[in-house]
Amino acid sequence: MAPAAGVFEEVDAPEDNPYGPYLTLDRKHWAALAASRPDNLDDATLDRLRGIDDPTDAAEVREVYLPLTDLLSLYIERTGALFSASHEFLGLSGRRTPFVIGVAGSVAVGKSTTSRMLRELLSRLPGSPRVDLVTTDGFLYPNDHLTELGLLDRKGYPESYNRRRLVQFVMDVKSGAPHVTAPVYSHLVYDIVPDQVITVSQPDILIVEGLNVLQAARQRSDGTTGLAVSDFFDFSVYVDAAHADIRAWYVKRFLTLRETAFQDPQSYFVRFGRLNEVEATQMAIDIWNRVNGPNLELNIRPTRGRATAILRKGPDHQVSWVRIRKV
Repeated sequence: MAPAAGVFEEVDAPEDNPYGPYLTLDRKHWAALAASRPDNLDDATLDRLRGIDDPTDAAEVREVYLPLTDLLSLYIERTGALFSASHEFLGLSGRRTPFVIGVAGSVAVGKSTTSRMLRELLSRLPGSPRVDLVTTDGFLYPNDHLTELGLLDRKGYPESYNRRRLVQFVMDVKSGAPHVTAPVYSHLVYDIVPDQVITVSQPDILIVEGLNVLQAARQRSDGTTGLAVSDFFDFSVYVDAAHADIRAWYVKRFLTLRETAFQDPQSYFVRFGRLNEVEATQMAIDIWNRVNGPNLELNIRPTRGRATAILRKGPDHQVSWVRIRKV
């Protein structure tokens, strides 16, 4: 069967199975789905939202993130209608619980920028919904505990997170608890900050960003399965790219950090700031090959097919096609 108009054809985006779960749209087709409303993110706002070395510009916002925001608006509206109808049917009353969005993807792929863009654009929807963003970094075990477990060099792998606490956090928010707290992680000191928390207080929308947020539930020793954080998502986004491209972006970011954040005397990585460019490049490649690359292939990319939407980036860091789950 010939692909539908606008479907992008390449090795990474094969022709859609008409009975498969996804529809794949090239950028031009996807951009045309945006509602006719102005993109009002000025340069200062874009600078604030972009990650290190991320080239996201006004065109990317208009052609990628506005259509995604419009689609999310439909999901939010319909989910709210279902909430109201089901509560009326059951004879219940109460405040609507938050709409929860998960954003997953590799280190250096740009998921943090995606999350911040969505938070900004969703907060500008009619009614100005309150949108909170929480990253799963705060649910990493402290370095001392990771060292005890022999996992410090596997930080970012699923087992390096307090998954039970993360699931409880999202479940509490989704259930409408008035105030829910999450630990704070510092990238400067590369560890959990003791006695500091962030508080989420019944937002309209919660975005949960992290490497492994689409992981399936673990099987217990007795053969039963528990809950996964993704069980509480109303919508999820996986930010994708070729392995070689992500590795190149990681190395480039490492070199930028070498000249900036790694120069801070309080930085956990201050020793890397003293490396020359050749040494720093080799160090970045080594870390990628030992930690981030295997984590991507073993744990992160296998969750891609669980996402509602997949944003596929090309070598230029721009989204080239989008996959949307049909059901």
